[in-house]
Parts: sequence; structure tokens; C-alpha cells
Amino acid sequence: MSHPVPPPLLVRGATLPDGTRADLLLADGRVAALDATADAGRDDAEVLDAEGLVVLPGLVDLHTHLREPGREDAETVATGSAAAAAGGFTAVLAMANTSPVTDTAEAAERVLDLGRAAGLVDVQPVGAITRGLEGHELAELGLMHRSRAGVTVFSDDGRCVADARVMRRALEYVKAFGGVVAQHAQDPDLAGPSACCHEGELSGRLGLPGWPGVAEETIVARDVMLARHTGSRVHVCHVSSAGTVEVLRWAKAQGIEVTAEVTPHHLLLTTDELVGYDPTYKVNPPLRPSEDVLALRAGLADGTIDVVATDHAPHARHDKEHAFADAAFGMLGLETALAVVATTMVAEGPFGWDDVARVMSTTPARIAGLGGHGRPLAVGEPANLVLVDPTARVTVDRDASRSMSRNNPWHGRTLTGAVRATVLRGVVTHRA
Repeated sequence: MSHPVPPPLLVRGATLPDGTRADLLLADGRVAALDATADAGRDDAEVLDAEGLVVLPGLVDLHTHLREPGREDAETVATGSAAAAAGGFTAVLAMANTSPVTDTAEAAERVLDLGRAAGLVDVQPVGAITRGLEGHELAELGLMHRSRAGVTVFSDDGRCVADARVMRRALEYVKAFGGVVAQHAQDPDLAGPSACCHEGELSGRLGLPGWPGVAEETIVARDVMLARHTGSRVHVCHVSSAGTVEVLRWAKAQGIEVTAEVTPHHLLLTTDELVGYDPTYKVNPPLRPSEDVLALRAGLADGTIDVVATDHAPHARHDKEHAFADAAFGMLGLETALAVVATTMVAEGPFGWDDVARVMSTTPARIAGLGGHGRPLAVGEPANLVLVDPTARVTVDRDASRSMSRNNPWHGRTLTGAVRATVLRGVVTHRA
């Protein structure tokens, strides 16, 4: 699909991820010039003052729930795209658990077209692994890949592919075209549909059904062995336990083709949030104790966990406003993800901004096969970028969200780092 050619844009005085200062001239949807040459001979360019701001390649989210079609009362592709742009994203992968499920080429193309109509971020559909997310029969994997949507990532997220034979067949099938199978690791025999709280002393005290870390770890262990057996690629969604980090570290040491993501909420929030039974904090997998949070941060820092992905999961009020055990799973994440990472991994941790670019842009784009995203900030590259104020302290207000939903776990919290502008192919899609 062709895109209109935007007028030139001069980003003046930005700080690159490596700490150097640069001017960037964006023209014809690409980076046309850097540094001193950026100012030369382009009096027609709009100037974007980036003094004191860090410029990163546009963020890429491997795990976004946009709810359309089927639950437009919670989110639409348009409102989710606006939230993504406000969070610094230029591409998101839309999960398949819509209604109808994205398990056919036609369904994938519909999501693609809705994203193009919104025009704020590139919306790449994720295809279901199995028909109807039922875990029994493979969906139209090849047809979805060969469609206009060019689907390369497949997931039944929200449900685990518990049948090892089905998972093996999926891995074998996608290997032919370089696809990746993304698993929601939750053994249904160890953590059934009622499980909603990390299994431990707190779940017993609160009277909530427990979700043990081993329910995740056993599925991850099985799937990395299947990936080794098939020579295919497996991706682990929303890692939440220290034990899973250990399994991943072992698997990568063996050369197994496995990648993994962690959510912002699992990097910062703990089971302590559940004491008040606030259903905002009900998420799948559940929040874990502080020792798991620290293990996740360490795994992200040493590369055992490859990327940060939001698992943005908007819900209408009537789905969340229930007793904790009966409320829907999920939290908002697109607009706050960068600030949570900046708070936990930059301000309080070992990351530089080049590391943030790696785990939130470069690596997710590579995993998803999005060649136009996650690229270096260099002449000739696509003009997809985000400008961040690294020192801004922002108190989150859920009512200011671009999302239609308000299940925001960060409401009232002060985070470090704020997105000031997002640019997609040279067009400003968000400015604060």
C-alpha cells in the first residue's frame, strides 16, 4: 500500500541512544540527513525541537489486544492505535482472540485494513494457531501467511496450546516460511480457568484460586524441547516466573530457537497489589512476588528475555467491575510501557537508552519480521521514531487515556520518562 509523502520534518537537537547529539532531517518517509547536513537547504521543513529529548527508533509491540472485531465496547483498532502512538509505538501486533477469531486469511486481512484506515501505527495481525482458539485443529496458517496480511506470528494467546502433538505440528508447519509460534504458557491441569492469583501464602489468605509458577514453567520446558526437535522458532508470551527465566537461560545455552517477552507490569508490580481485591490487578499470568520480579529484570538485562511487550488488554467497565475472582483478566499498557521500562530498567537499573531501543524496537521488529521497523537511526532508513523526555516525572491519569477502557494499573502512580512525539514514516502521529 502506498503512503502519502509528508512534508520534510527537521528534528533538531535530539540525543541518540548512544548519547550523542544529532539533528535529523526526515523527508519522503525516510531519514534524509543527519547532523550538520540536516539543516542545509531545507527552509521548507517543519522544525521539531528535540533539545533534551532522546530519540529512539519507533517502538514495536509484539502483544496488543485491540478487541476489534467483536468487542468494540472495550477498544477499536482506531482507539488502540491512538493509544499506541501516544506510547511511542509505530507498529503493534494485534492478537487473534477477537470475535470472530483471526484464524482465516480473510479475518487477518480485515484487521490489516482496519489498521491502515486508522493510519497511526502499522497494525500487523497475529494469526491463531488453532481454529477458534480451541486447541485441537490447526488454523489456516499457510493461507494467512500468503494473504495480504503476510502473517508470520501465530498465537492462541489467552489459551495455552496444551496438546503437545498440536504444538509440534504448528512448529513444523510454520518452519517452512520462517514463522514463529507464540505460546501462552499455562498448563490447564496445573492452573485452570478459575486460577487468578499467584499460588502461595497470599492466595490462601485471600481465598483466591492459585496459579503456580510451575504451570508456566512446565509448558515452556516442553515447548523449547519441541522447538529443538523441529528446528523451528517458539516465542514465550508474558514470562512471569523466576523458574521460566531459568528454563529459557538453559534453552538458549543449548542453541534452541526460543525468544521471550516480559510485560511492563510484571517488571514492577507484585502480589502486594492484590491485598485490596482490586480487579484492575487481575491479569494472566498473575502478578508474582518480588523475587520473581527481580529475576525477570535480571533476565531482561542479560538477554535471557528478549523483549518487553505490553499485553495491552482493554476491558469495558462491566467486565472488570466484579468481585476479583469473577472479573476479566487484563490491564492497559500501551501508553505507559516506555515509562515503566524507563523507571525500572533505566532510572533504577542497568539499562541505557540503547538497551531500551533493543528490547522495545529492534528485537521485537526482528522477531515479527517487520523490516520497516526497528531500524537504525541512519540516512536512508524509514523515518519511524519516538522522542522521549528521559527526566520527566509524570503522574498517570487513567481518564486521560486514548484507549476506550480504563483498567489502568498505573493510575495515580508517578513514573519517569514521557513520550513527547511519535513519527511514522515522517508523519507526526502523536505530540505532547
